[in-house]
Amino acid sequence: MCAIATILWLLVGSFFNVVIHRLPRGQSIVFPPSHCVSCGVRLSPKELIPFFSYVWQKGRCRHCGAAISLRYPLVELLTAVLLSLIWYLQGGSPSTYAYLIFASLLIVISFIDIDHMLIPDQLLVAGVGVWLVLQLLSPFIAWSDALAGSALAFALMLVIFVLSRGGMGFGDVKLVGLIGLYLGLSLTLLSLFLAFVLGAAVGLTLILLRLKKGKSALPFGPFLALGAYLAMVWGGDIIRWYLQISGF
Repeated sequence: MCAIATILWLLVGSFFNVVIHRLPRGQSIVFPPSHCVSCGVRLSPKELIPFFSYVWQKGRCRHCGAAISLRYPLVELLTAVLLSLIWYLQGGSPSTYAYLIFASLLIVISFIDIDHMLIPDQLLVAGVGVWLVLQLLSPFIAWSDALAGSALAFALMLVIFVLSRGGMGFGDVKLVGLIGLYLGLSLTLLSLFLAFVLGAAVGLTLILLRLKKGKSALPFGPFLALGAYLAMVWGGDIIRWYLQISGF
């Protein structure tokens, strides 16, 4: 069963690669079928096997010899690990399927933001639509908690957006509103705290290593996504640990 689930998540990750590459370019994610981005040759079923096809082809297209980006197997493996972890830790809870879908959106959003400094509205709208359908069919979070988390986080990020004067994209503001719907007030605030800490740590490290100049842009979407994922999976434990050491 575990092997089947892993294969499933790898296949999902392979599809995410298609979305990440095509959506920002305005291309269909369905047609044309998967092909080499260098020579355009349609890939065979064997060449579409997630992760293992990369190893088998030694990271190169067997038709034209062009290098295949390491990004593809990494996204597939990352998807398998992150979704498997949610299934293992949250399996059986009402929020499991909502978290799986939301984590999937976060993965795609993160890599698109890294590549294009852009968070597509289509993904945010899809996230809201899925949240609404799940809430109507089988509520996984209190409506009041979700709406409060979304509204407060959106307002907070909007203030930061205005004060930053272009230092933060409005897509980040909208993403935080979506995070609030799925996580609720307390976990969303935790995710924001984690995102800012992680973002500051990575940014400072890059500056110290001279890999980034002080005023050069760094996409914040991946940090928001990572903070949201950590809050989804371990948020309750983190909050309880903090309350314990702080004496509350």
